[in-house]
Amino acid sequence: MKAILCSQYCQPDDLVLAEIPDPVAEAGHAVIAIRSAALNFFDLLMIQGKYQIKPPFPFSPAAEVAGVIESVGAGVSGLKVGDRVVASCGHNGAREKIALPASSIVRIPDNLDFDRAAGIIIIYGTALHALEDRAGVKAGETMAVLGAAGGTGLAACELGKLMGLKVIACASSDEKLDFAKAHGAELVLNYSKEDLKEGLRRLTGGRGVDIVFDPVGGSYAEASLRSIAWGGRFLVIGFAAGDIPKMPLNLALLKGCDIRGVFWGHWARLHPDKNRANLEKLVKWTAEGKISSHVDRTFPLAQTADALNVLAARKAMGKVILHP
Repeated sequence: MKAILCSQYCQPDDLVLAEIPDPVAEAGHAVIAIRSAALNFFDLLMIQGKYQIKPPFPFSPAAEVAGVIESVGAGVSGLKVGDRVVASCGHNGAREKIALPASSIVRIPDNLDFDRAAGIIIIYGTALHALEDRAGVKAGETMAVLGAAGGTGLAACELGKLMGLKVIACASSDEKLDFAKAHGAELVLNYSKEDLKEGLRRLTGGRGVDIVFDPVGGSYAEASLRSIAWGGRFLVIGFAAGDIPKMPLNLALLKGCDIRGVFWGHWARLHPDKNRANLEKLVKWTAEGKISSHVDRTFPLAQTADALNVLAARKAMGKVILHP
């Protein structure tokens, strides 16, 4: 089968399309013939050796896959050949087939296409865990979403609206803000034109926001923390801007607020049953049209480098999908 391989830490253009042996379904596992594989910003960091998880070489990027069950190993129940499924794999999704534990695989309905299914797991899983488990959101609260047109930001806008929050989308262009507003945001703030702290205070009548959802980091993190309301929650999602901010802890004291880390991947490993229930719920919501799982663009497997470069340039609004 064909696979995109990273054999040493490199840039997207250095990845290689190669032939490797087909996987075999061992006991408790199933082989998925991949129809769609979703990319995330951390795939860039992983192939560059800058991510906290460092798979052994050679590996493929892409941590989410959707496709059809091709074979099942001994002891597998609940899955059969031909089932349409989705699964999180951590890496190795940029290939034609993959063998995964059956417990990590969830079936999808016929009215949910593979592209949107592949994009559900990480961004919506992260946002749902962040809002339900880490922020403990309440209907009527205000939430500022930084990088609101990106994958995780978009998921936070949509899920925030579903949970009854007043969502303020923050992004660097009017085009991105229009996109976020079409996907759940009630208010918008262009932080390339207006100071983020002052803008968020203006939009909340001086009170500040209850929740900051930050997958961006960099200089915007401190500015948004300065805009937070008394007793607010600042959610640390990631650092797409590249720089990990050093936050003045006196702000947490003065505002009586919390800075809460959101590491969905580790939480999912510690709570597999809850994570699976979340994924099943998100699949249902997507099939019902309650969330979009919007696909920005698709690429054939051979153009994985081009797909990753779209993410590197922060041009994607929604998910970037590979078609093995």
